[in-house]
Amino acid sequence: MTILGIDPGYATLGYGVIKYKNGNLKEINHGIISTSSSTAFSKRLEIIYDSLKKVLYSHKIESVAIEKLYFQNNQKTAIDVSQARGVAILASQKANTTIYEYTPLQVKMSVTGSGKAPKLQVMNMVKKLLSLQKIPTPDDAADSLAIAICHAHAIGFSKLNLNKSL
Repeated sequence: MTILGIDPGYATLGYGVIKYKNGNLKEINHGIISTSSSTAFSKRLEIIYDSLKKVLYSHKIESVAIEKLYFQNNQKTAIDVSQARGVAILASQKANTTIYEYTPLQVKMSVTGSGKAPKLQVMNMVKKLLSLQKIPTPDDAADSLAIAICHAHAIGFSKLNLNKSL
């Protein structure tokens, strides 16, 4: 299964593509979609949509895992990130993928075993789990790979539970 992990944002949106097969994980691609603060917000959303569409179709994505937003102090930022997240969900839906949502706590638990893991620990585990030579950069791309890994673990856990005889 090819999974796209998305770390939503409107200035920087992280994406990470992994393959998951028989319990094995492989990094395919990762990066960011950046938009400039000097660009009209509606145009920034269009850039995110068009760029994500290219990623979705070029890698034949089957499942999308996107981070759920948590409460932020700055309401304007939270609203803007929510709009970019909505655009990412729309692009994924239009590509006929199945969309899954995970909280930051779920991602940290899945990747490190601790919901309170610091960012560096998550990034190091992404490197280890994907057998990479170095920690993926920038942070948003590493986070998106962690989100994709979280979904792969959820799929694996689900299959284990479905096949388990009681």
